[in-house]
Amino acid sequence: MHATSTVQAAESPVATSAPPTSDSKTFARAFADIKTGFGARELWGHLGWQDIKQRYRRSVIGPFWITISQAVIALGLGLLYSQLFNTPIQVFLPYLSTGFILWGFISGCLAEGMETFIANEGLIKQLPAPLSVYMLRTVWRQTLLLAHNMIVYVAVLAIFFTALNHQYSLGNQTGLCGGPAYCHPGLSWTMLLAIPGFALLALNAGWVTLLLGIISTRFRDIPQVINSLIQLLFYGTPIVWPVDQLLAGGARANASWALPIIQLNPLYHFMQVVRAPLLGQSFTPGNWIVVGSITVIGWALALIAMRNYRARVSYWV
Repeated sequence: MHATSTVQAAESPVATSAPPTSDSKTFARAFADIKTGFGARELWGHLGWQDIKQRYRRSVIGPFWITISQAVIALGLGLLYSQLFNTPIQVFLPYLSTGFILWGFISGCLAEGMETFIANEGLIKQLPAPLSVYMLRTVWRQTLLLAHNMIVYVAVLAIFFTALNHQYSLGNQTGLCGGPAYCHPGLSWTMLLAIPGFALLALNAGWVTLLLGIISTRFRDIPQVINSLIQLLFYGTPIVWPVDQLLAGGARANASWALPIIQLNPLYHFMQVVRAPLLGQSFTPGNWIVVGSITVIGWALALIAMRNYRARVSYWV
């Protein structure tokens, strides 16, 4: 009986438990990474501020060199391009300086976002922190730079306020509304819309930093390609040249065929949701719809990348 029981026990299937499944490639872990990263605001806030201080260490005026540099560039190019575009300096300089300030934030997030994990290689390998901390460090650093540059906007607005607090135009040589020239309503309470506009801009900077950072960490040629495209995007986006000149009645209305192409440029819409309120310019709901749609799609792609490749970044750097 004992031998028979032993044989039956040997022949009976052995109950085995299912192998443990890893949750490293789940959206829950991706969301948890981002949530934990936002919770560590003292860490990325300190790191971002230290980046600014380190850049201007031993400088007498420190980060305000950023403001001075921005002011000199805006003034010099404003005087030049206002003559080239035959637009009064009192309406063109605020347009140009605000465009440069916002472009500095956008291009900075693109250029430094691609390198965000590569540049933080030492911390990633030694500090058990969420990947989103390094994304937030980059976006916060660019936000601090933007805040310094906004001093230029405040100064320009104070000087040329009387030219912007009523209807004006960037499409003719007088800067005044009249005839077929496209008119802007002027400064009003709509300036407050720049706050949600910048919030959307910063949200998009977040997913761009995460997505491009992961891709660039794996494929090191990507930063070189995108850096080449940034200069092209600068000239293809209405930063230096005003769209008003292409509209009916504008000085270059014969080039109005380019307007549909401009509408396809997502950076144009990002500029509009922030710059237009700051300068009392006209904008359309379409600008906000495009920006909102890109925000949703971009974060969806970033979350997919975080789900699939978050755990591999430390091996790629």
